[in-house]
Amino acid sequence: MHCICPKKTLLRKRTSCMLNEQFLELLKSMTSSSVVDKPPVRRVAIFGGTHGNELSGVFLVKHWQENGAEIQRTGMEVKPFLTNPRAVKKCTRYIDCDLNRVFDPDNLGTVVEDIPYEVRRAQEINHIFGPKGSDDAYDLIFDLHNTTSNMGGTLILENSRDDFTIQMFHYIKNALAPEHCPVLLIEHPSLKYATTRSVAKHPVGVEVGPQPQGVVRADTLDKMRKIVKHGLDFVQLFNEGKEFPPCTIEVFKIMEKVDYPRNKNDEVIAIIHPKLQDQDWQPLNNGDPLFLTLDGEVIAYTGDCTVYPTFINEAAYYEKKQAFVKTVKVKLTAKHIRSSVLDQNTS
Repeated sequence: MHCICPKKTLLRKRTSCMLNEQFLELLKSMTSSSVVDKPPVRRVAIFGGTHGNELSGVFLVKHWQENGAEIQRTGMEVKPFLTNPRAVKKCTRYIDCDLNRVFDPDNLGTVVEDIPYEVRRAQEINHIFGPKGSDDAYDLIFDLHNTTSNMGGTLILENSRDDFTIQMFHYIKNALAPEHCPVLLIEHPSLKYATTRSVAKHPVGVEVGPQPQGVVRADTLDKMRKIVKHGLDFVQLFNEGKEFPPCTIEVFKIMEKVDYPRNKNDEVIAIIHPKLQDQDWQPLNNGDPLFLTLDGEVIAYTGDCTVYPTFINEAAYYEKKQAFVKTVKVKLTAKHIRSSVLDQNTS
């Protein structure tokens, strides 16, 4: 006859409970991070010159067309492409209309002879890299832009549910750290952009500044070059089978475009206040100065919540009646992803 020690029994029960709790936690983590298989990214384009006077992308694309070793990666085609050659030749933003705003069904489907140059060019680009929204469209397009605003190296996201692109942005941000790399989310119910890059399944905007129009700065070009490099590195890792666990990034979600104060003749009567100038991505609170009239009157921000302005005093947006855009900070989480090519290879 042997006797059971109460202390040992209690210890066994506690150990069993702990193991059960650990198992439940493990099961929970496995469930919440179940892997989502995504198609491999095989066709990538890098657009420069969408606006002909934004020269970092123009210079990089022309260089890569002559010597593309830097952007080539195993297992994918990377095509550098000059999107608006006539505007590039004239070093102007566009010839007839903004190429980066005409990739909508109406313009892409127009079949008439007398159409603006950029609309015709959009149709050509859609034919080469699309059709937009189809399975045949390019997997990924990096569209390279400069801004006169103090935005640093900004990534532009079009779809808050694009796990692949969010994962890429997370990778790029980490690769560039501690350098600031903000993400602008332009998804909005009423503000429609119809961008050149939207032809691709995964459109990526790269906006680097400040840089004057028609000028190339070495530091700005280098920053853009690094962003593209890290983006391509991510794609290669993804295609090779690396899994990317769930991640969360902070983004600036566009809320509203803000115009300059105007008179009855629709003329601008106030300029960006010195305390707002160059303060892209910085918090703007109720009562903070926005504009300054030539008579010295300060026009302040009135709002219930903190916002984060960007594209402040962008030269190209005077014609669009936009002094800056208001954004708010939100967090986006991407699912655990991997390339489905592995399943195809092992089946």
